[in-house]
Amino acid sequence: MEKLIAHIQDLSPVSDEEIGLIQKAFQEKKLAKKEFILKAGDVSQHMRFIDSGALRTYYLDEEGKEFVQSFGIEGWWLNDLYSYLSQSPATQFIQATEPSVIFQIHRDRLEELFKEVPSMERFFRIKMQSAYQAAQHKNLQVKIESAEERYADFRQRYPQLEQRFPQYMIASYLGLTPEHLSYIRRKALK
Repeated sequence: MEKLIAHIQDLSPVSDEEIGLIQKAFQEKKLAKKEFILKAGDVSQHMRFIDSGALRTYYLDEEGKEFVQSFGIEGWWLNDLYSYLSQSPATQFIQATEPSVIFQIHRDRLEELFKEVPSMERFFRIKMQSAYQAAQHKNLQVKIESAEERYADFRQRYPQLEQRFPQYMIASYLGLTPEHLSYIRRKALK
């Protein structure tokens, strides 16, 4: 749980006593490759921090085609935030793409933790703001940037992801076909 505590300390310092309360509040969960921690139709009840491994969120269209919404690796948070915040059925699946370990906290327990460790409320406010900014950036990118620009931005922002996720998932995240992404990659290497 050292990564989680260090991550929290980076944004909102906590005392040793508060660290103990945080450690008791979060539960460790181990995931096998391809295991789901959330499926469309379920209501997201947990905030989840990735300690090790890699996960993705995606949704399916009416024909069953996958659209990758986001990726997560060590030190990142991953969730269907709309489902979590609205307590409505999730539209996304969250799946481990390699064996993973997460630390999660149930929403009711998190509300209690906010009272016990007030700086956690500040921490999650900052995390929610960052998540909103990332979602807005991605939404705007798809509308105004070319495929080449989206790929270049992805590589610059997330250089560690390209080696962790298959090309078809990255293509889906960027709104491209795998063939189009291959073409862009070949062109970029010239």
